[in-house]
Amino acid sequence: MRTLLLPHAVSESLSGQTRDSAVQFVQTVMVRGAVRMDDLSVTSAVGGTRIEGVMAAISDRIATRSLMPGARLPSVRSFARTMQVSVSTVVEAYERLAAEGVIRSRPGSGFYVCGPLPPLLLSEAGASSDRNVDPLWISRQSLEVGDDVLKPGCGWLPPSWFPQAALRRAMRTLARGDMGALANYGTPLGLPPLRQLLARRLAEHGITVPPDQILLTESGTQAIDLLCRFLLEPGDTVLVDDPCYFNFHALLRAHRANVVTVPFTPNGPDVELFGKALERHKPRLYITNSAIHNPTGAVLSPVTAHRLLKLADASGLIIIEDDIFADFEDVPAPRLAAYDGLDRVIHIGSFSKTLSASVRCGFIAARRDWIDGLVDLKVASSFSCGQLSAELVYLSLKDGSYRKHMEALRARLARTMGEVAARLEAIGIVPWLKPQAGMFLWCRLPECVNAADVARACLAEGIILAPGNVFSMAEEAGSFMRFNVAQSTDARIFGVLEASMRRLR
Repeated sequence: MRTLLLPHAVSESLSGQTRDSAVQFVQTVMVRGAVRMDDLSVTSAVGGTRIEGVMAAISDRIATRSLMPGARLPSVRSFARTMQVSVSTVVEAYERLAAEGVIRSRPGSGFYVCGPLPPLLLSEAGASSDRNVDPLWISRQSLEVGDDVLKPGCGWLPPSWFPQAALRRAMRTLARGDMGALANYGTPLGLPPLRQLLARRLAEHGITVPPDQILLTESGTQAIDLLCRFLLEPGDTVLVDDPCYFNFHALLRAHRANVVTVPFTPNGPDVELFGKALERHKPRLYITNSAIHNPTGAVLSPVTAHRLLKLADASGLIIIEDDIFADFEDVPAPRLAAYDGLDRVIHIGSFSKTLSASVRCGFIAARRDWIDGLVDLKVASSFSCGQLSAELVYLSLKDGSYRKHMEALRARLARTMGEVAARLEAIGIVPWLKPQAGMFLWCRLPECVNAADVARACLAEGIILAPGNVFSMAEEAGSFMRFNVAQSTDARIFGVLEASMRRLR
């Protein structure tokens, strides 16, 4: 049993006495057949009534998805006994909620939760975390702050590192061209010339796919969101790497999926533990980066790739391969989609890391029957892709200068990677491995230094970091931090880091 306080200041007779004070309610588990509400927190605003308190308690549970559509509420009499209020109080509360469309009555059966639900509060959907190191908070801070704030924890290049000349040429071409590109909706699959170009680019990685099996999206994130809507039901289990890109956790939480993590090694996920996770948890999906892994910078080995696909085929697992960092590679890594032939593997990508973070355009390559369903879902949820963004991406990619830009960018990142790694090692921060390519260094901090504490201290100095605990729920993640080397060239970063770690030891 659990005692709860309902604060209000109304006069009501309790046990033959009238009093203006907080009223105690004793709560128990509800009767068989209805949803358990033994952890229900009943509150009401000062000056409110018990009816409003009962309504607020139920509404709060619905808003945070603790009560799902179709759940049957306790009977009026049972709820009244549990909450130690009158039957008429519960009747009136239920009737008001029904009038508001929150619940509905089924004659002879009781009251049930209605849909659609209020917006899900992602901050309340999982365990409470410190907003200073919450992944969504880090993303928002990185996007909202001015140019004076240093962002070694963000996941994109500085503006000057993008192919500005190619983008400007593409925008001038669009401005002079047909008005249709500026004003019309795009086709359901997306701009045909861009899909044809993407098919040729994917073929370079051994992925054979016709243009009509490529669906353009607004971004890589929207691609994963669409796939989660298409493939998952609330309560389905999804495997992710440990550590992994922190937004995977946020997206899966929004889709009410159960997340199971598998340790990531320099060659990919631990295959033995991966197999055990398949046997124990029967996951629907696995989401990963096969090329340049975020945050570690590791690359999937051919042996690991074949073993993963064998396990996936035996268990019916679907794999989403996020290839957003493809153009950073000097030597192409194995692609699961190439080995699988787009049977159980779905391949996604975008251009926010190499072309422009402002031009939102991604894609999904998948088998034909899934693409048909995804097109319907995209039309229902967003109607069309951004035609303007797709045109800009197409014009920029077919510009011969893009490949030259990427060659120069890869060389620049390699130099910067070495320089930043050396400066970090000089203050006791050691890379987990030396990445073959890309922009990220996954680093271990000195002993007895907590990454979240360092992030808070540096935040006060105008430096946004990415501590390991936003990428992983493992205890040891608190000793790691991800650095974007392209955003880590300012000497002030290392001075503030060193001073913060010294104070926190």
